[in-house]
Amino acid sequence: MIFYSAAEIRTLRTAVFGVMVLVSHADPGPVIQERYAGLRALNNLSLDLRHTLYSSRVDLSSIPESELERQVLDALQASLAILRARSPEEAATFPDAVEAICHEVAAADGQVADVEEAVIKKVRVALGR
Repeated sequence: MIFYSAAEIRTLRTAVFGVMVLVSHADPGPVIQERYAGLRALNNLSLDLRHTLYSSRVDLSSIPESELERQVLDALQASLAILRARSPEEAATFPDAVEAICHEVAAADGQVADVEEAVIKKVRVALGR
């Protein structure tokens, strides 16, 4: 198991849980379904990374709505850098896992709206795709 610093964990959590919030906010819908879809989709991440994400709480409510997208996308890029330095294997699978999380949240209500696709596209760009 790889041990991350508190700052690294905060960055990883902001990135992963932040993309769920971005997609969910893009097209307001069944929040509970979207939350559970996102949590189920965390299974796309490795067990070690899931344990790291669950090791502490993240509070995105302190981030102003106008800053949320930028901070989450920045956290995605920083997360990739952290993972490349700490675990190249995690770095290789992280983009696919994050994209799968986005799609699960977007499809929680049975359809993916154009505004959700637009957010997913921004996530892909932040992930270097």
